[in-house]
Amino acid sequence: MEPLPTPCPADRIPDATGLAAFEAACKAAKEQRVVFIAVERQGPLWTVKADALTAPQHPITATVHDAVREAVALLVRSREIRPDSSAGPVDFVLHDVDSEGRARELAAALHAALYGDLEPLVRAVPPTA
Repeated sequence: MEPLPTPCPADRIPDATGLAAFEAACKAAKEQRVVFIAVERQGPLWTVKADALTAPQHPITATVHDAVREAVALLVRSREIRPDSSAGPVDFVLHDVDSEGRARELAAALHAALYGDLEPLVRAVPPTA
C-alpha cells in the first residue's frame, strides 16, 4: 500500500470495506507509523475509523482530543452519526455516515485534527452558536 500523507486528503483515505482491506490498511499504518484512518461501507451507510495506536510516537494533545470529542458530540446531536460512535481517547469510530463523500470529508478532517490541524474539522463540523 502506498504511504499515506499526513494529514491524508479525502480522496486518499483508504476504503477498508471487508476484512482483508481493513487488515491491509491497518498493517500499512502500523508499518508507516502513522495514525490509521479509513472509511468502510456497511450496507448503505459508511463508517469512519481512526486509531492513534499505530503511531505511538505521536501523542494526541488534550486540546485535540477535546475538539474531536466536541465535533463527535455535535454530529451525534444532529443525528448525522449514531450515538454509539466513539470519540477516543486513541480510537475513533463514526457510525452511519450517509454517503462515501461525507465519510471521506469527516475522515480527512479527523485525520488532520489528530495531527494538530483543527481547521478542517471546524469546517466539516461547524460549532453551533
